[in-house]
Amino acid sequence: MNQSDIRDLYVTEDSSIRDTIQTIDRSGRVAMALQVDSRERLLSTITDGDIRRGIMAGFVLEAPLRDILPIKRKLPNPRPVTAPAGTDSATQLKLMRDRSVRQLPLLDGEGRVVDIILLSDLLPQKTEEMKAVIMAGGFGRRLKPFTDNLPKAMLPVGGRPLMERTVEQLREAGIHQIVVTTHYLPDKIMEHFGDGRKFDVALNYVHEDRPLGTGGGLALIPIPNEPVLVINGDILTQVDFRSMLVYHQENQADMTVAVRLYGIEVPYGVMECEGSLVKGLSEKPRLSFFVNAGIYLLEPGVFRYVDSDRPFNMTDLIQWLIDAGKKVVSFPITEYWLDIGQPEDYQKAQIDTKGPRQ
Repeated sequence: MNQSDIRDLYVTEDSSIRDTIQTIDRSGRVAMALQVDSRERLLSTITDGDIRRGIMAGFVLEAPLRDILPIKRKLPNPRPVTAPAGTDSATQLKLMRDRSVRQLPLLDGEGRVVDIILLSDLLPQKTEEMKAVIMAGGFGRRLKPFTDNLPKAMLPVGGRPLMERTVEQLREAGIHQIVVTTHYLPDKIMEHFGDGRKFDVALNYVHEDRPLGTGGGLALIPIPNEPVLVINGDILTQVDFRSMLVYHQENQADMTVAVRLYGIEVPYGVMECEGSLVKGLSEKPRLSFFVNAGIYLLEPGVFRYVDSDRPFNMTDLIQWLIDAGKKVVSFPITEYWLDIGQPEDYQKAQIDTKGPRQ
């Protein structure tokens, strides 16, 4: 990288989390921001995972970067893994493998970044293949009359079926093997997509003879050998699925659940009481929760917990894994996300897809 490109990655402890996200987004293959001091000396490297861990800790996007730095210091690599400029490639590769990092900043004698080496450049390898499952069997009763003759996943959004947008996004993330679970009006989906060849993916279908819940269709799928991304068929989103996989691997999770911050404004003063004694008052507080966003990453071993004898929901599977002592982690969504399960959300999707990203 030239020095101008490297400077584009600079952030400081005063930079907002939102600005840091934008810096990471424009960093391309490097996929990180560089926290530097006033003399451009490297203090820390900030990745997508660092940002999402900060959001899970409750920090808002307008908060300064310094707020999430204490969280990073508790990770296996609390300080940036670097090497002096001029280090030979064999040493670079060994260092990256030993420290389990994918990027290696090279520093000059003053501690300034002069180049960034990527593991994929030193050790070309095929990106780990994920398979995807689109859950498209729902009736969409809340969206009637739009779903009288179309399954929910095939409703037009911005002039084309919602599921076509999902398939396109999966393909752009490098996911070409896709299974679609169907139940209601499956022919509408199969007639449009066929085997997926015209969309540059390979589509297979499993049909639920009876409704099996939001997770039951997984019981119809052969146990995979690789991570599986599962997404509800009524989701419109720009979530970075590859970042979700990296986060999943960094956390050594059995299941990763995408979550979305959801706020509720209480229109009254909330009394804080201990028995009859009033301890405080919050005037019209806004309560925030992380809610299930309908996107999941599953390790192959999770499929041993899938119940093939009865319908079940993904929330049931999450609880079964937790009860079994398996590691379930949350992946906070910072990108666009919308569930079109309600008529007002479906109308919002039509407006949102008029923008440049859609």
